[in-house]
Amino acid sequence: DVPGATSTEASGINPRGQIVGHFLDASGADHGFSLLRLTTLITIDVPGATSTEASGINPRGQIVGHFLDASGADHGFMLLRRSTFITIDVPGATSTEASGINARGWVVGDFLDASGAEHGFVLLRGSTFITIDVPGATSTEASGINPEGQIVGDYTDAAGTLHGFVLLRLTTFITIDVPGATSTEASGINPEGQIVGDYTDAAGTLHGFVAVP
Repeated sequence: DVPGATSTEASGINPRGQIVGHFLDASGADHGFSLLRLTTLITIDVPGATSTEASGINPRGQIVGHFLDASGADHGFMLLRRSTFITIDVPGATSTEASGINARGWVVGDFLDASGAEHGFVLLRGSTFITIDVPGATSTEASGINPEGQIVGDYTDAAGTLHGFVLLRLTTFITIDVPGATSTEASGINPEGQIVGDYTDAAGTLHGFVAVP
């Protein structure tokens, strides 16, 4: 719990145990945070933003997330050395959110194009964007990435059903469906390829899961 916050959500953790997330203050404003050594808490606010959320952190302490500017537009960001912010905007997108970052500095997230369609993306080494679209999907979100560059997320098919996926070598999609679930979302993947996420069962109850290759 961030001191003085009305709500706190932790979203990411790196091998050093550093945690990132976001919180609401007493006025209802949204801020990111980084918790170091379980004792030192740093508030993360992108300069000029009306709200900031931190989502992922890599072993080097680089943090990604998204923020709203004064006009209400959504942008991704990367935070370097606790003070240097880099804005992440997919070219041509109307909004961009960054969700995860690996040790190589590859960033994954999602964006909306000019028509309002949602796509995933991976940003390689600060300048090269690759769009992620599961074949046949109406929308795709990328949420997590491991050191090997394996990416997980979720997509909606033509019937409106939500599925998880893992993308291997930036070319091969594998669908993840928890048996008996009506929807599945994958959110994180570790170096061993173990995947976590959530699913909804036939009764409408939400559960977490871990998928082991």
